[in-house]
Amino acid sequence: MAAPRSIAVVESGGLTVSSGGNRMGMRDEEKAKEDDSPSSKKSKFERFPFSRWELATAVSVFFVFSTGLFCIYWTMPAAEYGKLKIPRTISDLRLLKEHLGTYAKDHPAQFILGYCSTYIFMQTFMIPGTIFMSLLAGALFGVIRGLFLVVLNATAGASSCFFLSKLIGRPLVSWLWPEKLRFFQGEIAKRREKLLNYMLFLRITPTLPNLFINLASPIVDIPFHIFFLATLIGLIPASYITVRAGLALGDLKSVKDLYDFKTLSVLFIIGSISIFPTLLKRKRIYE
Repeated sequence: MAAPRSIAVVESGGLTVSSGGNRMGMRDEEKAKEDDSPSSKKSKFERFPFSRWELATAVSVFFVFSTGLFCIYWTMPAAEYGKLKIPRTISDLRLLKEHLGTYAKDHPAQFILGYCSTYIFMQTFMIPGTIFMSLLAGALFGVIRGLFLVVLNATAGASSCFFLSKLIGRPLVSWLWPEKLRFFQGEIAKRREKLLNYMLFLRITPTLPNLFINLASPIVDIPFHIFFLATLIGLIPASYITVRAGLALGDLKSVKDLYDFKTLSVLFIIGSISIFPTLLKRKRIYE
């Protein structure tokens, strides 16, 4: 038989309060205080990845880049700016090529300056549409010059994104891709000795999105010179495919047609060659 529970009762002025009820009341008051505490209020805002300083820095950098881009456009020869826009479809790209074809021939230096500035701006701030810019380079400049421009601008934009992420990118990447970031960090830690080979493999193949690589690389302590070389060399195969496709925009129906099974297989074969020395070294170690 269970022992009877003892309940302490305090009587004061006709008011009777049980100790159990008192404890419950105290818990409710403590909970209410916790909900109103600064730490509780702070946790509600922790979902937003940037602090005030980081947000101010991001806005300032964006403002500086935007001002520079505007100044470049302002000094360029007059054009029908109403017809100029970032293409989102192949149809938009065909119209843009028609509008810019004559302009690029009449003002080649100014046009290339505007094209490079726009490409780097989009790559730095992760604005979608650089694949259309690569197609446009092939359509207007041909394979050789187009490939040179695309690889140069993509590398410059990725480098700008690298340093911007090094400054304020950690909370954003941790917020958007926490699991992928942990996986990437583990893979980088295992391949420190042959890091360039592994980064080349990632750049050549679509294993990880280039956007994620640009943002996460400084966070997992990838040295910039390795990031730069891997980007400069690793983007050449995919850029060549895209630029070459720009020569035949009339036959291209969708961006998805660029990377069919055959194309992806070729990229993975090239990427596998880049990590072959790493695999060979591992085999020798195990032997």
